Amino acid sequence: MGLTKVWLATLSDGLLRADQVVGLTAHATPALTGKPPRWLLDATIRSPAGSGRADGWDVGILHRTLIQTPAEPVGAPEALARLLARLDGEDAAGLITAVADSGGRNQPASVVRFGFQPFENDESSGGA
Repeated sequence: MGLTKVWLATLSDGLLRADQVVGLTAHATPALTGKPPRWLLDATIRSPAGSGRADGWDVGILHRTLIQTPAEPVGAPEALARLLARLDGEDAAGLITAVADSGGRNQPASVVRFGFQPFENDESSGGA
């Protein structure tokens, strides 16, 4: 992808450039005492992440959470992939944000919508 001018807002890690994304997944977290499981929509980054342990070094893939929902975000990875493909074809520049509409407690799925805000071309700011 040539999405060097498109950025994704993450839940807690700032902004992620879209051309770094190689995967989109939705998965549930385990339930903790007194807390229900949550669903995470993650972007997988193409750089590995490592951490040391007593028995050696563990290397895995790096994920960045885009949004957290109370119910499964059915179709969210596919919807974001479609948006990224469309923006790539348009040579777009801007910011993608995710918003969840979880409805009520008995709703079996969360609806995630993706907004795209193009960057303004402000020549007076010197491009910064």
